[in-house]
Amino acid sequence: MNEFFDPEEEEETWAIRPNKSKIKRDIAELSDLCEEITQLAPAQIERLGLPENILLALLDAIKMPVKGARKRQLKFITGMMRKIDVEPIQEQLDKIKAKSAHATRELHQLERWREALLSGDKQKLTEFLQQNPAADAQYIRQLIRNASKELASAKPPKSSRLLFRYLRELLESARDEMQD
Repeated sequence: MNEFFDPEEEEETWAIRPNKSKIKRDIAELSDLCEEITQLAPAQIERLGLPENILLALLDAIKMPVKGARKRQLKFITGMMRKIDVEPIQEQLDKIKAKSAHATRELHQLERWREALLSGDKQKLTEFLQQNPAADAQYIRQLIRNASKELASAKPPKSSRLLFRYLRELLESARDEMQD
């Protein structure tokens, strides 16, 4: 055995231990991710593709009040999440949040168009029809007239709701055509 041992070629090895601060930051990020996931609806959580045990633990955490038991449950979930790859989960969560923000923007855009059309400004109607050539101008005018009559006679805003629904259908069909 001494034939192979050369004291001049002796290697020094050092124990490489993980950086504790980095570990703590990673755990804090996972904890924030778990808290963010608990803010979602149960149907959205199920779409994240989580393992069954983590999914059940998250659904239990949602039902708990924001007290000590919930914090312990979130720590437990964080520990389980450390053992899996969370990158795909984070990507799915980002998609859900982006989709939600996009849907909110579209909703506000539709509300602005409805209010502009119901204001009686013919220029707004012309502008809308130019931007949406597939729109039925006669049907939109009829809904605007009916909505103004309902407003004048203090009736429920049925035509206003129908106008909003029609505008949403137009937007969805235009989006579908663009994707095809």
